[in-house]
Amino acid sequence: MKSTFAKLASVAILASSVSAKTVFSAMNINGVYQGLYNGVRTPSSDNAILDITSDNLICNSGFIQPVSSTVLTVPAGSSVSAIFHHTSAGYTGPDPADPIDPTNKGPLTAYLAAVPSATQTDVTGLKWFKIWEDGFNTAADQWGSDRLYINGGNATFTIPSCIPSGQYLLRVEDIALQMAQSSPGAQFYLSCAQIEVTGGGSAKPATVSIPGVYTPDTPGITIANVYNVDTYTVPGPAPFTC
Repeated sequence: MKSTFAKLASVAILASSVSAKTVFSAMNINGVYQGLYNGVRTPSSDNAILDITSDNLICNSGFIQPVSSTVLTVPAGSSVSAIFHHTSAGYTGPDPADPIDPTNKGPLTAYLAAVPSATQTDVTGLKWFKIWEDGFNTAADQWGSDRLYINGGNATFTIPSCIPSGQYLLRVEDIALQMAQSSPGAQFYLSCAQIEVTGGGSAKPATVSIPGVYTPDTPGITIANVYNVDTYTVPGPAPFTC
């Protein structure tokens, strides 16, 4: 039997890029809310990134000014949540499309890149490793985006305990696939948080480049029908584990 989300989507199958919009604008660290925009490079627009070759795919662009100078302290092994809402203003009251329109369908991913300074403006040429993904759950007939909606915009995962201490950019994205029958069609909604990992280890995760990690032929970048899925592969590498 189709889930409530699938039934809703079948009625609203023509959901547009307008309804799909969502913005990562705040963090929870071990259950503690860090404040709107604090330590997060938040785009002022909730428009999607469509070009998988663009440098805007790294951390987005057009950030709310002034960009936060905060670097959030995150002990290795911590549970963190990237908090999404329908617009860059965060939660502004009842909205059927907050934190994300339920007709949005697709996975979420989180990547880290070690940096000399988490507040540096140049984010090109960094080496990224995936630490989390939330794709399609066949048994529940739910996408990661469905769980983001259910969880009030909280995408929650663990910072690996074995990665080296130091400063990182934490990139979290929602990939909307309802228009992705062919490429380009996937819509990327993302921001980067500025963090400092403490108490880490000595692991050396394999890395990828952004842009570069996704191509038109990458599994999961296109899909015939997001409302009728048997199996699905989240784009990009497998998440790193200690």
